[in-house]
Amino acid sequence: MTAPVRVLVCDDQALIRTGFATIIDAQPDLEVVAECGDGRSAVDLAAKVHPDVVVMDVRMPVLDGIEATRLLAGAGVAHPVKVLVVTTFNLDEYVYEALRAGASGFLLKDAPPAQLLHGIRTVATGAALLAPEVTRQLVGRYAARIRPADGGPADVALTPRELEVLRLIANGLSNSEIAATLVISQETVKTYVSRILTKLDLRDRVQAVVFAYRNGLVT
Repeated sequence: MTAPVRVLVCDDQALIRTGFATIIDAQPDLEVVAECGDGRSAVDLAAKVHPDVVVMDVRMPVLDGIEATRLLAGAGVAHPVKVLVVTTFNLDEYVYEALRAGASGFLLKDAPPAQLLHGIRTVATGAALLAPEVTRQLVGRYAARIRPADGGPADVALTPRELEVLRLIANGLSNSEIAATLVISQETVKTYVSRILTKLDLRDRVQAVVFAYRNGLVT
C-alpha cells in the first residue's frame, strides 16, 4: 500500500480551512497532518510534520501566503515543499508572485471539491497545476508587468517548434489544445514540454509560463 499524501492546510478563514480539511481527509489516499491560519504557522508546522503538499491561501495575517511559499518552496530551500495556492479572482494579482515564489500551481477557492483533490494529487506527483482558463486571465492581465523593461525577446536556445509550444503554454493552452492547434499528438506535445523544461532548467509548467513572459517571448 502506498502511504497517503500528507497535506497541510493553511487558510485564515476557519470555515474554508475546515471545509478543505474535511474534503481531503475523506480520501483514502490523502491525509491532513496539520491546519493553521497564517503563513508563519505554516512554515513552522511544515518543519515539524513534513507535509508532501501545502494548500496555501494568499492573504493572511502574520506572514502572507507568498512569503510563506517562498520560505517553503523557493530557490535555495534545502528541502522544498510543494505548494498549491488557492485564491479568488479579485486576488489574482498576487498569484503570479506566488508562482514566482515557488508554488507548483493554483486553484480558485470556489473550485469544485474534485478539482481541489485533483490539484493536490497532481502537485504531489511533482507535476504543475495551472488551470488554462485562469492562466489566460491572470497572465494576460499582468503581462505588461511581467515582461522585461526593454520589451525585447530574449535569445533562447530552443528550436522554432519548441518556442512555438512554449508560447502556447504561456498563453494558457493545455496539452490537448496545443496538440489540436499544431495538429500533432498529445504524446508529442508532452515530449516537447519535457525538452523545453530540460533545456531551460525549469522545474515545471508554471515556471515555463513565468519564463516566457519574463523574457518577452509572448506578445
